Amino acid sequence: MAKEYNDQEFLEYIVKTLVDHPDDVKIDRKVDEMGVLLSLKVNPEDMGQIIGRSGATARAIRSLVRIVGLKNHARVNLKIEEPEGGRVQGKKASSESLEDLKL
Repeated sequence: MAKEYNDQEFLEYIVKTLVDHPDDVKIDRKVDEMGVLLSLKVNPEDMGQIIGRSGATARAIRSLVRIVGLKNHARVNLKIEEPEGGRVQGKKASSESLEDLKL
């Protein structure tokens, strides 16, 4: 009989409910001496919905996942993986706009 991972299933349910592209949600689960690490990947268009205003949604999701972990006597952490080119493009665009202003 396969062991069920309640924390991973719970996170998947929450995230798929929040995003516009639920088929693109990928969750990897790794266990080591520090506890459980859940790595979340979503469609780049859905990152704003997962992070929320000032990171409020991400903090809430992390808190809920930790609570599920406590119930199962495990330390659970959530890593939200940034899509490729996420921040680099934003920094490049802002520096280009500064060059346009010739400041």
